[in-house]
Amino acid sequence: MHDLALIIISKLNYWIYISLMMIGLYAMIVKNNLVKKIIGMNILQTAVILFFISIGAKDKATIPIIEHAHGPGDHAVSAVNYINPLPHVLMLTAIVVAVATLGVALALIIKLHQQYGTLEEDEILAQLKDD
Repeated sequence: MHDLALIIISKLNYWIYISLMMIGLYAMIVKNNLVKKIIGMNILQTAVILFFISIGAKDKATIPIIEHAHGPGDHAVSAVNYINPLPHVLMLTAIVVAVATLGVALALIIKLHQQYGTLEEDEILAQLKDD
């Protein structure tokens, strides 16, 4: 039992990401209110971004800026000593996409509310069937 607790605690950040992903997925699938669905989508996107940022970090590593790397008497650069910047750069792009997605979704919700007078999915579908 002690080993299981140690494994869970050592990978606590992964458990947090999984929990956030499941909360977001639950909100997107189960909730009928469109704003709650968008909040769930945003939580899911945030969990994925946090996950990728955390796997890009290393203990006792530094940023990959190399000064005077190939001068006389310098040794070869070891990649183990540096953090991989690619996950962080990709997640900056993902943040921009998440903000754009949120903006478009909120604009669509405003138009839906103006047209149907509600944000409940089942009520909008019922009004569509009546037309």
